[in-house]
Amino acid sequence: MSNPLKGISYFLSGIALVLKPAIRKYAFWPIIINTITFILLIVLAFTNIADLINWMLSFLPEWLDFIRYIFWPLLAIASMIILVLIFSIIANLIASPFNAALAAAIEKQLGITNRTYENTLKSNSAQIMNEIRKIIYYILRAIPLLILFIIPVINIVAPFAWLIFSAWILSIEYTDYPMGNHNITFTEQRKRLKQRKILSLSFGSTVTFAMMIPLLNFIVMPVAVAGATKMWVEDLSGDELSAD
Repeated sequence: MSNPLKGISYFLSGIALVLKPAIRKYAFWPIIINTITFILLIVLAFTNIADLINWMLSFLPEWLDFIRYIFWPLLAIASMIILVLIFSIIANLIASPFNAALAAAIEKQLGITNRTYENTLKSNSAQIMNEIRKIIYYILRAIPLLILFIIPVINIVAPFAWLIFSAWILSIEYTDYPMGNHNITFTEQRKRLKQRKILSLSFGSTVTFAMMIPLLNFIVMPVAVAGATKMWVEDLSGDELSAD
């Protein structure tokens, strides 16, 4: 079994990587896009999240009304996770060409590839199309999970299901950049992540929680790309890198 702490360490190593002089310029636009996105997220959360939670609680049967005060904070966390995931997907769609270039620069920094920034730019349209395929994958799985919130009794597990779902999706989201740069299909990417499921969920969970920490959430995107790239190099690449 994978060490669950390893996924956390990859995210933390991403912080050190994006601070390196050779990497900073590649992290600039992902940080700008992420900052704007999370400012919008914060405004939306503060103005609408209470109404959203009360709407979800309206499906709670009267005989379970006594757990309302216990369930409210769970729904608050779940709502934040959902909003963070949605805004993260949007931000990554916009920033996908920059994130692909950042992943290529990180590989070069790690000394294991000869890909260049110019090589990566040629695949920008493919990166954006890949983001759209991922969004379709997310939506088809998110809808059943959203339905859990309106099913009495079962909706108690919905926040925990969304936490696991968010961890899995964000792991897919960020490891896609280095793997996509090596023309690994979306299907193959998911297969590799499933083979290292504990590592993948550990990394994705760390990204999820980091996105809910003020100030840190502004730089999460490039840090997650850097950490995911290192995870790809050390744990997910197999024989791919030796073929470059």
